[in-house]
Amino acid sequence: MPPSPSTPSAPQAADPLYEPRREDCPWCGSGRLRTRRRGSDPGRRDPGSLALDECGDCGHAFRNPRLTTQGLALRLRDLPEGHPEDFAERLLRAGEVRRRHRAAARAVLPLCEPESWLDIGTGYARFPETAKEVFAYTSFDGLDPTGRVEEARLAGRVEEAHRGRLTDPGVRARLHSRYDVVSMFHHLEHAPDPRAELHAALGALRPGGHLLVDVPDPHSAFATLLGPWWPPHGRPSHLHLMPLDNLHAELKTQGCTIVTTDRRAAHLPYDLSAALFLALAHTHRAVRTTAAPALAAAAALDRSLAPLLRRTRFSNAYRVIARKPA
Repeated sequence: MPPSPSTPSAPQAADPLYEPRREDCPWCGSGRLRTRRRGSDPGRRDPGSLALDECGDCGHAFRNPRLTTQGLALRLRDLPEGHPEDFAERLLRAGEVRRRHRAAARAVLPLCEPESWLDIGTGYARFPETAKEVFAYTSFDGLDPTGRVEEARLAGRVEEAHRGRLTDPGVRARLHSRYDVVSMFHHLEHAPDPRAELHAALGALRPGGHLLVDVPDPHSAFATLLGPWWPPHGRPSHLHLMPLDNLHAELKTQGCTIVTTDRRAAHLPYDLSAALFLALAHTHRAVRTTAAPALAAAAALDRSLAPLLRRTRFSNAYRVIARKPA
């Protein structure tokens, strides 16, 4: 069994903000590592090195060294207004987000009529809110480590709000075998241990239930073209970038059947505008405040190119729907 990502292989001097640097791959255990990208954290007055290592054997990419839970919480707390950590939500139009959510829900329509659905990393539960338009009689619950999920329950977007992480023993026991569908939209890359997160998600499913996962594709042509300015490269909270083959293999190891794999629907049309946003974070404030027209033009170009790019290797994400064994 490969080592857990939460257990570094080479302990070094203690640092409350960073875990010790790993000398092996957290996915397969190989020692054949190379630095894929090295850059600074955009928007910080004291930028630190953001190293992204890649395994030469399985292709898994990961932050090395990785921020600890404390370090990540401090970094997110101290982000200046307008920091690119939230650019995805701000660059995509609200109507476009709703269309994406509706299409994701419809992807499950031919597979089952779920009585219960858990959305992991749900935030304010915008996906369950929209998915109810497709599945009017499905009970949607949300799980999130922040208090946003409790606000979502008060707003009526989910029926049950679970605060915490899926791998927490109490949460895992409470949600065991309760759901017909479990969804994770751009959540797995933020998990300290993605393999443990997958196991816990499958544990929350009933036998024969479906797991829906959207994650960035580290093999996207945009990753090579934009380098450190590619959105998943530029976010410290992206701890792992998993190649599609790795995710397929892990799900099959757990006895799952891969029902669908889709790069087109998972593509997010924001690579150029987000890259410009990241680059501007390094410039003088006066430059940033006058760059609105350029950002708008880049966003328009992203949207106009999306129908073509999502059919090519420029698609920046992939979606997998897997069925748990009955």
